[in-house]
Amino acid sequence: MYWFREKIFIRGMIILFFLSGLSYIVLTYFQGIPVLNYHQINNEDHNVLTLSDTEFEAQINYLYREGYTAISPEQLVDYLQYGKKLPPNPILITLDDGYEDNYRVAYPILQKYHFTATIFVITDFVGHYNKYLTWDQISEMSDYGMSFEDHTLSHISLPKASDEEISKQLVQSKEALEWRLGKKVEYLAYPGGEYDQRVIQMTKDAGYRAAFTVNFGRDRVNSTLYTLNRIPIFGGGSHTFLHFWLRLKFTQVFNALQNFKAFLLKEGDTSAAGLIYIP
Repeated sequence: MYWFREKIFIRGMIILFFLSGLSYIVLTYFQGIPVLNYHQINNEDHNVLTLSDTEFEAQINYLYREGYTAISPEQLVDYLQYGKKLPPNPILITLDDGYEDNYRVAYPILQKYHFTATIFVITDFVGHYNKYLTWDQISEMSDYGMSFEDHTLSHISLPKASDEEISKQLVQSKEALEWRLGKKVEYLAYPGGEYDQRVIQMTKDAGYRAAFTVNFGRDRVNSTLYTLNRIPIFGGGSHTFLHFWLRLKFTQVFNALQNFKAFLLKEGDTSAAGLIYIP
């Protein structure tokens, strides 16, 4: 009888530990707001930053079917900073650089599924290169509800620039967007995701309310507003939807694995690092 009670106790403890571990995983890895990060959407360029129209639509269709609600950077930061309520199942969709295919390909798909997105624009490229948006296209999308925020004047590496150049890149691009759009621009995406403490301070001084990196992760109430995470979505290969789904659903798990892999590589353990799968 004693042995039987001990066996029941051990099983109960195992179940308790399992449930506690499961609760920890749910609370640790599945909370936070996902911010997706795209670049080009077209069928011509086959590189890591480009998704085809069918790949992009499959992902947006999935978000639609799963009941996600698109939010703006302002809504995200209001939630993080002040605890303002967000709509059910919120997600922020962002596209970097301001490619013309964002208007030609991505925009109709987003409209089809009643989504909006935020495009971080390289202002000196607008209307000057065929590959990039025009101000008329930006105006049309802005009227629909698409957000346009800053990606600097010319997409230089900010940490490698002088104070004078950083200020120019941050201030003049912000002023250009505000003049063209007729509204405040308060959010920045660091070019190439590169930043340091000097860049962060100058971003604050230039009047930005928050800034986005390409650091892999979700954003929570304790997130630092000038190093906000995103979930980079890559193309140019096979199984793009699977990679998208894994990154969206298990963001923090793969973020932890990515950090561990980086640690192993830094320590020179390339064999162990090669065993870690990052979608």
